[in-house]
Amino acid sequence: MNNSEETARAVAALARIDAVPTLLKVICVMTGMRLATVISATGGAWTALAIRDGLCLGLVPGERLKFLENIGLDDQISHVPIVIERASGDSPYGTPYSSTAPFESFMAVPIILGNGRFFGSLCALDTHAVEVREPRMMSMFKEFAALIASQLDHQLVREQEKTALLDERAAGELREQFIAILGHDLRNPLQAIYASSDLLLRQLVYPAHAQIAQRIKTNSRRMSSLIDDVLDFARGRLGGGIDLELTEVENINTGLNTVIQELRDAQPDRRILANISVSRAVRCDLGRLQQVASNLLGNALTHGLADSPIKINASDDGQSLVLEVWNAGAPIPAESLSKIFEPFWRHSISASRNGLGLGLHICAQIVSAHEGQIAVTSTREDGTKFTARLPLGLARPAGSRLVPKVGALPVGAT
Repeated sequence: MNNSEETARAVAALARIDAVPTLLKVICVMTGMRLATVISATGGAWTALAIRDGLCLGLVPGERLKFLENIGLDDQISHVPIVIERASGDSPYGTPYSSTAPFESFMAVPIILGNGRFFGSLCALDTHAVEVREPRMMSMFKEFAALIASQLDHQLVREQEKTALLDERAAGELREQFIAILGHDLRNPLQAIYASSDLLLRQLVYPAHAQIAQRIKTNSRRMSSLIDDVLDFARGRLGGGIDLELTEVENINTGLNTVIQELRDAQPDRRILANISVSRAVRCDLGRLQQVASNLLGNALTHGLADSPIKINASDDGQSLVLEVWNAGAPIPAESLSKIFEPFWRHSISASRNGLGLGLHICAQIVSAHEGQIAVTSTREDGTKFTARLPLGLARPAGSRLVPKVGALPVGAT
């Protein structure tokens, strides 16, 4: 930044301090000197940053004070207070000012910011001699200089906060672009892979070829589920939260049974025992609720005993929709229960490393967005059970966004 830009910024900073004109007026009244100013004195150039011109010199902020240059005060004015009562005979620095000084009386105090940087000097001068060596004069100058420095520091903090806010908004826009790119540029080709594998599976005759097509279909569905998890995590943690599209679902049993059947088809060698008996309409985001059921079932199928059935129950107790998923197997360690809904957490006791460890975290976020609760119990004797409770009479949360869902592949386990 060049000197003219720095001067313009300094002038603007002082102009934003409403008290500066009043302070300069008070200085003139209290000292009897007719010109008061805040100056920048660097590199031999003295520039008025704010000014009260009682001498009628026609000076304005941003103008160089050439008549004050080359008088031998450059080195002192940025470090120590200066008091010259009679330039024609006063020589505190060893040199009389009678032949060079365009003033008779002069006072200056440096303005030092909180970070130790020299901003400028608070000055007053007059062409007539004024008695300014009184201690109260210097004390007043120092107090006013400190007040201006304090106001400038507050401005700097506000500017930094504003810059941080703008940076945060820019980062938010970048995150939204990332989410959109991930949702569009990855999901669309993946959808094509899934559809193509499904078509091949229907037409291939040889079992070995059909097995390859099934593997492609299964893994594309798996990739779709992972992308869903990353998108939801990005929205929940980095964006505006989990999106809900609340509707009054008259028969939620059908939606839950659809998820159960998809998982049965995906893992035909596993038994899933379902008891879905919700007797009333539920205000919820059905797609999100299906996602919770799918993630909990997928988690149970991954970590439950292979020769033991998985149980899923859904009912209403008059106040809440209650969704329970149970599996037998090694219990979750007690010290891990409090962390199980954290992102990227995975069962330390399981050999499986499928997924990103986001499924249960996203379940908790979806349930929370419905103003519900989710909990887990796990013992060797009773197995592991996840219980989600969603209030039946849920009103639309304030600020919930109705965002069209990106076309998804069939729901899969995470």
